[in-house]
This record gives sequence, structure tokens and C-alpha cells, in this order.
Amino acid sequence: MEKVVYTTTIQFMLKASGFLQNAPKFDRPSIAVSAVLCIVSLTGCHKTPPETARGVDLGDAQAASAKIAEADKLWVGREDLDKVRQAVAILRQARIEDYGSFEADWKLARADFFLGDHTNDEREREAAFREGEESGKAAIKLDDKRPEGHFWLGANYGGSAKYSTLAGLATVEDIRREMETVLKADEGFQNGSAYLVLGQLYLQSPKVLGGDVDKAIDYLEKGLKFGPDNALLRVRLADAYHAARRANDARKQIDYVLSMKMDPNYAAEYKEAQEEAKKLQAELG
Repeated sequence: MEKVVYTTTIQFMLKASGFLQNAPKFDRPSIAVSAVLCIVSLTGCHKTPPETARGVDLGDAQAASAKIAEADKLWVGREDLDKVRQAVAILRQARIEDYGSFEADWKLARADFFLGDHTNDEREREAAFREGEESGKAAIKLDDKRPEGHFWLGANYGGSAKYSTLAGLATVEDIRREMETVLKADEGFQNGSAYLVLGQLYLQSPKVLGGDVDKAIDYLEKGLKFGPDNALLRVRLADAYHAARRANDARKQIDYVLSMKMDPNYAAEYKEAQEEAKKLQAELG
């Protein structure tokens, strides 16, 4: 490439020299200046920008990595929503430090989903899901082959649908598409969580939008193959069995959840699943 640029520059200089000799004297200074500017543009613009894996200016990747690690520590204690809010703020900073950070993007989408799904503040919820969707899309742009961006984008779509009827009507297909993409990339992602979302989608959607209890059960049962200790998945399966009038099967799932040993890494989800299991147990009688 450099050879081409320098050859072009020399050719241009030779042509300019001949043109100056034939030009009227009063035009020669301005022509000379133009020639110099053009030569500078040919050589100066050739300066090679810093290269990255995907042509993105990564910025300070080391600083971003440190902030992501800080946010990861806060994420462990996500039962405390203030820690989730802190994690969101830190991950925003990480994105500013490094706009090419896939980790910062998908982890911000994850934290935003959790915040949106658990806050009682409607404005905070809407803002969290909106930012979560944007962060999920940004992660997909950086690497569309990995499941994290697709999963958390779909989860934020689902969060919006859960709290807004209009959003639900608009995002059913979006949720389905993202989760099916996750299954193609990694069928067992996060202990069968894509199957969990799809099962919940078919269970809670109205029939006019494709709601189907039998399909919900099918997806959730498939998910158990990859996440036998996924407490939330088992509770959703119990819900689906209950909707299908399979009370005994529902009770088995509830009993399993209530007898599970809690995984410290998923304490928040386990406690949420236990609360829902107890409510369903009371309903079944």
C-alpha cells in the first residue's frame, strides 16, 4: 500500500512540475501551494490507525477490565438492588473506557434486566429495560456468534413485555428469535435458561400471539436436561403443569425446589423461586 501511495505522489509531483513550467507566471505560486497540499494529503492520510479485532477503537481496555471486575463483585450481591445500581453505573463507565468491550456490553444488559425486573420505580424500570436492549444490541454487533448478547437482549425484551401490554404485543417474535439464536449457539447456556424463557413465553402469551401450554411444557422439560438445578425453570414448569391440570406433576416440581440446596452464586434467583413455589403450593392446596 505504501509503495502505491509513494508512486502516486511521485507521479503527481512530476505532472505538477510540468504544469508549472507551462502555466502563466502569476498562477505558479497558487498552483505550487495546491500541489503541496495535495501531496501532504496523499502521504499524511496514509497514517495507519490502530488496528483492532473488529475495526473498533478499543480505548483503554485495561481500565475497562478493572471496572468490569469491580461490577462482577457487586453482581454477586444482587439481592441488594443498590449494588445492582452501582454495578450498572460502573459498567457504563467501562463502556466509555472501551467501546469495543463485549463483556461490558452484555454484562450491562444483564444488570439492567435484573434492575428493571425487581425495582418498584416505574421510570427506573423503563429506563433499565431500554438501556438493557441497547447494550444487548451493542454486544451482538461486537460478536453475534456468542449467546450472551442475544440472551440478555431477549431478556430485556421480555422484561418490557412483562410490564407493558403494548411492548408485549411488539416483542413476542423478537424474544423468540433471540432465544432460538441462543439455542443454536449454546443449547445449554446458563443451565437451560433459553428454554426457560421460551417456555415462559408460550405459557404467558395469549393464544392469538402463539400461546400454547403444551409447547411451554415441552420447552421447559427440555431445559431440565441442561439445568436440573435451575430453580426458576422448575417453578415455571410447575406453573405450566398446573395450567395443564397436571397437579401431581406440579407438586413434584414444587417439592424439588423447596428441598434444593442453594447455590451461593444464584442465591437471589433461588430465593425468588422458593417464594413462587410456596405461593403455587398454597394455590394447589
